[in-house]
Amino acid sequence: KKIFSRYTWCFSSNKPEVYLTFDDGPISEVTEFVLKQLKKHNAKATFFCIGDNIQKHPSIFKEIIRDGHSIGNHTFNHLNGWKTPSKNYITNTLKTEELINKFHSKNTKLFRPPYGKIKYSQTSLLLKKGYKVIMWDVLSADFDAKTTKEQCTQNVLKKTKNGSIIVFHDSIKAREKLYYALPIVLEKLSKKGYSFVAMQ
Repeated sequence: KKIFSRYTWCFSSNKPEVYLTFDDGPISEVTEFVLKQLKKHNAKATFFCIGDNIQKHPSIFKEIIRDGHSIGNHTFNHLNGWKTPSKNYITNTLKTEELINKFHSKNTKLFRPPYGKIKYSQTSLLLKKGYKVIMWDVLSADFDAKTTKEQCTQNVLKKTKNGSIIVFHDSIKAREKLYYALPIVLEKLSKKGYSFVAMQ
């Protein structure tokens, strides 16, 4: 984290508040499930959306915005920054920005690199364009086939602290673990006095 200090890994907070984030959506059913769970706990979150999925599911994307959540950019095609020329990577990201702006008047300029893989040059270009590169300090591992749904839940509950940025995925791949873990995480952290805040 010290080496990659240009990225945001967590927030400094004296208050019991955390930042739930969801990568890879929006998609039907899974994103809708997430929105319903968040509503139950009056929780706000940040959705790092893939441009191609916004294009395929505009009504769900509008629902995320309507519910008062923040939007982040996750490239148009879920690109691996280490394997993508920087020019192509930035063009792909800006394509998503353009699409987000069609639906959303408030452009938060939040960016999360797919797989957490991004080159120094890509980061520099994004920072120049006003983006904040958002990483995480709590990874649920809901996408990992080797992680059980119980482990996924404990990954979050054991590591979360004030200001934590927590990663889930509203994707088909993560669905089974997400459906199990998210309601428990929301309930248990709420009981501990945590509030769930959207990034600005």
